[in-house]
Amino acid sequence: MFKNNQIFAAPLAGITDKPFRQVIRSLSPDVSLVTEMISCHSLVGQHKNCIRNFDNYADEGNIGAQIFGAEPELMATAAKILQDAGAKWIDINMGCPVPKVATRAGAGAFLMKNHVLAGKIIEACVKSVQIPVSIKTRLGWDEPHKDWLDLVNVAAQSGAAFVALHGRTRAQGYTGQSQLPQISNLPLPIIANGDLTNIADIERVEKLGYSGAMLGRAMLGKPWIFGQICQNIDAPQNVGEIVLKHLDLMIDYYGAKVGIPMFRKHVMWYSAGMPNSAQFRIKINQILDEENLKKNIKEFWHVN
Repeated sequence: MFKNNQIFAAPLAGITDKPFRQVIRSLSPDVSLVTEMISCHSLVGQHKNCIRNFDNYADEGNIGAQIFGAEPELMATAAKILQDAGAKWIDINMGCPVPKVATRAGAGAFLMKNHVLAGKIIEACVKSVQIPVSIKTRLGWDEPHKDWLDLVNVAAQSGAAFVALHGRTRAQGYTGQSQLPQISNLPLPIIANGDLTNIADIERVEKLGYSGAMLGRAMLGKPWIFGQICQNIDAPQNVGEIVLKHLDLMIDYYGAKVGIPMFRKHVMWYSAGMPNSAQFRIKINQILDEENLKKNIKEFWHVN
């Protein structure tokens, strides 16, 4: 099966921030991480209201920083900033389907419609940094336009190192079942992404010809899943302690006023399927005080 560095934690907007990445890294030292997507405009402009613009990646191991945008020169500048901040590779988002990115900004999945611009962006980023550049894309804009292979060839010609392929079209968003195609004799390594949740899924995409696997929603509430897959480690018994550590990291990073409300979605995922979890989540959603929140987490997970 794939080695640790061939298994990736996918970039998920609003989720794979530095605190969540720190939790994953503490449980899986060798897994490859990718940041939330970062706007090249916000990063180059050093916008103060976006804290991830100022992340330092030097202590995060094998981590790629994902950027999105539609201007080659600005994207190249952003790539250089992230390289200097310690990113091990640059990933260009060419698959985000949300309208504010894919239509209004002409970035993300829109680049599946404009391969000339996509090539210019890749080439500009490759020339601006000394680290690898990858792209993350989808099967195509919609069902009649599944031209991902053309974009892979453009990426190879423009100097990209590898491609992560999500098995849906832009039109599908995150609905329906991911359908990853069989691949062979492609100019770049392809990382499979979409509905991969366990070892059987990883083995399936390896047989399909992929060079690695990227897990996204499967890690929600289970940041230890990479240890289970890569190292055959059982799920931890001390989940409550992991939840508390994650909360501390969120508060350290964002401050309690912002960090506690943001953490509620993680509590929902951590507690999913547990007895009385619905009542617990209702209660948690009304708590703003750090010590009260920690008290309730300890009681729910029976942490001493």
